[in-house]
Amino acid sequence: MSGIESDAPREACGVIGAYLPAPDGPAANGVAADGFPTGRPAANGAPSGVSDEAAQVVFYGLFALQHRGQESAGIAAADGRSLRNYTNQGLVSNVFRQEDLERLPGHIAIGHTRYSTTGSSSALNAQPIVSKGPGAELALAHNGNVINAAAMRQRLLDESGVVCATGTDSEVIAHVLAWAPGSSWEQRTAHLMRTLEGAYSLVVCTKDTLLGIRDPRGVRPLCIGRFESGGWVIASESCALDHVGAQFVREIEPGESVVIDESGMRSISSQVPGARKAHCVFEHIYFARPDSILDGALTHAARTRMGQALAREHPVDADVVIPVPDSANSAAVGYAQESGIPFGYGLIKNRYMGRTFIEPDQWFRELGVRNKFNPLPETLAGKRVIVVDDSIVRGTTTPRIVALLRRAGAAEAHVRVCAPPITDPCFFGVDMAAKSEFIASGRTVAEICDAIGADSLGYLSVGALHQAVSGDPSGDGFCDACFTGRYPIPVQLQMDKLALERTLAGVNSAGVNEAGATS
Repeated sequence: MSGIESDAPREACGVIGAYLPAPDGPAANGVAADGFPTGRPAANGAPSGVSDEAAQVVFYGLFALQHRGQESAGIAAADGRSLRNYTNQGLVSNVFRQEDLERLPGHIAIGHTRYSTTGSSSALNAQPIVSKGPGAELALAHNGNVINAAAMRQRLLDESGVVCATGTDSEVIAHVLAWAPGSSWEQRTAHLMRTLEGAYSLVVCTKDTLLGIRDPRGVRPLCIGRFESGGWVIASESCALDHVGAQFVREIEPGESVVIDESGMRSISSQVPGARKAHCVFEHIYFARPDSILDGALTHAARTRMGQALAREHPVDADVVIPVPDSANSAAVGYAQESGIPFGYGLIKNRYMGRTFIEPDQWFRELGVRNKFNPLPETLAGKRVIVVDDSIVRGTTTPRIVALLRRAGAAEAHVRVCAPPITDPCFFGVDMAAKSEFIASGRTVAEICDAIGADSLGYLSVGALHQAVSGDPSGDGFCDACFTGRYPIPVQLQMDKLALERTLAGVNSAGVNEAGATS
């Protein structure tokens, strides 16, 4: 849990997988069918000449994805003969010790860092999740949210006697894939995509194979990279590839599965009738790191364009432009560039104010935002300040930031937001709030401005957001339901993250064959 309540959208989970070809395997020194060289990773990236250290590669990659989830982490590894899994609650640096990684030998590994979007934050729900199906044992890590998980869980019980042991949709996905009909990955992944509804970017490993799977709409990101001298990495964001010394190859396409084994890499495309591409536009605004490539563009560049568009749509006379660090840094730079108003840092972020299991007492609660940000009076005193933020959700933090600026001597505080007003919840892997909790729900911009205590308030328009991200103001190919209420898949507005967990006991009491969900 967080010591100080945050108004930001909650994270969306991070996944990563690595395949380091075994030194004596057929692909050790050859060339795969796709033309890329195979073999061990380069010395400047991953462990040199040691093919059973995939867990080490994944461990370091998870650090690059820690911003996507801080509740739990885990790694599963395979050596061609067996599959091992280790998970626990906490940050990546707290979950793993060197001896834990040494107990995960193998040339294949997947990892996960979690924020709970389905199921509570508990050790039982940590990932990767292991499932033992009739054809194979597999470990799976998931980013996203499957909206028909309850129906699929019941179907697994009725048709195969599979009983779920956790309250997550991720376990349902693992069992659906492990128990899928067919003898090939082409058949199994096609069944998965026909069966599930919602968002899922997956990394999966068996004892001898690594897979990356992206749902037919491509809601959550997933990309692939390779080491110069061979080996592959699949990750939620390209920044994780950089951290382990892999070269970005491309993003995995919606409806595509990538299969990597001793023969190299191959791609499987599954077409689902009626599924249109719907990449999450909020990844570009907030979730992805600025050094990640999304939809073919550097996130920092897209956010800079958002800030420039915001300056054109909502200009104001002022002396300095400051960001709410760190997620709004790029947008604030763009606003300053377009407006000609100097950029400055007026708030310093305490980067170590992360999630903690220590409950703060009332005195620390009342300090609120002061525990996260400290103002710089030298930048703010007597100045007309434009403060750029990435979004306003409930509106609990923004009034405190405005008050903080005024106490530091700001003469005026003008809030500019590089996202449109958030009016509808997300059901595809982002934990925001209930519709009734959004400050923009049922309020005009003027009323929100009064509520946060700002001198003026401006939001980026939906069209300008899409123009900044993709060059197409129509937003074709993106999901923007949190701003428009137009969901790419019909959803039940009463859905909540603990729905599966509440009914878990009843399902288990009726079951007969409990699949191996964790180890």
